Amino acid sequence: MKALVYTGPNSLVFRDEPEPVPQADEVLVRVEAVGICGSDMHAYHGFDTRRPPPLILGHEAAGRIATGPRAGERVTINPLVVDPNCPYAIEGRWHLSPTRQIISMPPRPGAFAELVRIPLRNLTPIPETMPVAHAALAEPVAVSWHAIRTGVQRLHQPLSACRVVVLGGGAIGLAAGLVARLFGARDLLVGETNPLRRETLLAEGFAVYKPGQDEPPENSIDLVIDAVGADATRAASCRLVRPGGVIVHVGLLPGQAGLDVRKITLQEITFAGVYCYTPADFAQTVEALAKGRLGDLGWIEQRSLSEGDRAFADIDGGRVGSAKIVLRT
Repeated sequence: MKALVYTGPNSLVFRDEPEPVPQADEVLVRVEAVGICGSDMHAYHGFDTRRPPPLILGHEAAGRIATGPRAGERVTINPLVVDPNCPYAIEGRWHLSPTRQIISMPPRPGAFAELVRIPLRNLTPIPETMPVAHAALAEPVAVSWHAIRTGVQRLHQPLSACRVVVLGGGAIGLAAGLVARLFGARDLLVGETNPLRRETLLAEGFAVYKPGQDEPPENSIDLVIDAVGADATRAASCRLVRPGGVIVHVGLLPGQAGLDVRKITLQEITFAGVYCYTPADFAQTVEALAKGRLGDLGWIEQRSLSEGDRAFADIDGGRVGSAKIVLRT
């Protein structure tokens, strides 16, 4: 099979690789669309020791089942592989299970390939009418769904009465804005430094500002979604959030600085770290995408898997205005 292989820092090669062999309870999925995630970029830069080269990256995928009794069925992939007998899995929180594996990390090759192996329980059917590139968005949008749902649960008033700021206008930030609007947010701002991404956000109808310019007043925001997770955005979150407000930290950039622990304590700020999603989050996200409840998704760009190395380089160089590049096999 053909695959896009991470071979070392800033190096991807499109080449022949052995076809994966499904294990017990697994099937092969013929990948038709797979998104480039920020964690793929982190690995591409050589910063992720959990993803040593050579390795097939990619975990935001959709396609058709290629083996087994459900062969031919259109599906999107939940890439979190968990022992179903784990207590966390039984209570519906797969993402916290110590048994958790994810495709694109050893021992599970990822989906930048024509075929990927995955347990059947990790596959969610999608309608024949649903564009496969939209189905590949289920994984990243589920991250945003989980983040917004977590924030809503911790607020002391309806989301419709809250002032919301999302920091970061990449795929997770933009999707967080879309999910927040779906959940009833009316007063919503997105902060983004990249001018190309600000244009994309404006086209989606968001109110946008450049961090450091025209920021909301300090202590004025009920809910802050940090979709970047950098020192600067943690500091901005603490600066913007009002007394008794909520910060949801979903970004994963390196670093720990920026938190104003004294303010968090004295003003009873709720700080919630969130990671991935529950199976229920994932299923609800797929349903919303399939029904078009998150818009026309015109903020994605589709390219060929064979040109994946150029896509990574363009993202790295800040030459991409789209919030997400989806590679097609």
